[in-house]
Amino acid sequence: MTAEALIRRLALRPHPEGGYYRETYRAGETLARKALPPRFTGDRAFSTAIYFLLKRGQMSRLHRIRSDEVWHHYAGGALILHGLTPDGRHLQVRLGSGAARGERPQAVIPAGVWFGGVLAPGEADYALVGCTVAPGFDFADFAMGEAAALEREFPRHRRVIRMLCGGVTTAAAGRAGRPRSPL
Repeated sequence: MTAEALIRRLALRPHPEGGYYRETYRAGETLARKALPPRFTGDRAFSTAIYFLLKRGQMSRLHRIRSDEVWHHYAGGALILHGLTPDGRHLQVRLGSGAARGERPQAVIPAGVWFGGVLAPGEADYALVGCTVAPGFDFADFAMGEAAALEREFPRHRRVIRMLCGGVTTAAAGRAGRPRSPL
């Protein structure tokens, strides 16, 4: 199946970070603001889930959220996820179904990590993944990365920042610095 066919079949729409998405689950119960850590500004659903599709040539731009996010690979090529932790480490994981190639079918992005991703070079024309967030996702918890500010905060990781803020080609994804530890 092509990326365009999946976008139509799954009723995906453009996501602000890049790619396409559709929320598939939002828990009917919520956690009260007073029961959540101070970083949250209101009540949140227990959990949410989305489909997310990234086509060749697109990127998931560097962004962060206030909750942990679990990524699941469903179809297509591998997705290389890059993360920049608050303590300055660069994390990288290859999300995919090829365990023999070092891919993982699931990865966790901790709350507060700047992260984004691109398709692995030489793979399929898309990656279809899912993201599960707990406490549930709310756009009030979403921040897009700004290249200049991130380069000041993470000067050792300029190449990754430029790649995932729009400055380097997708083919450079697998070569964007040496990760210090996996996600």
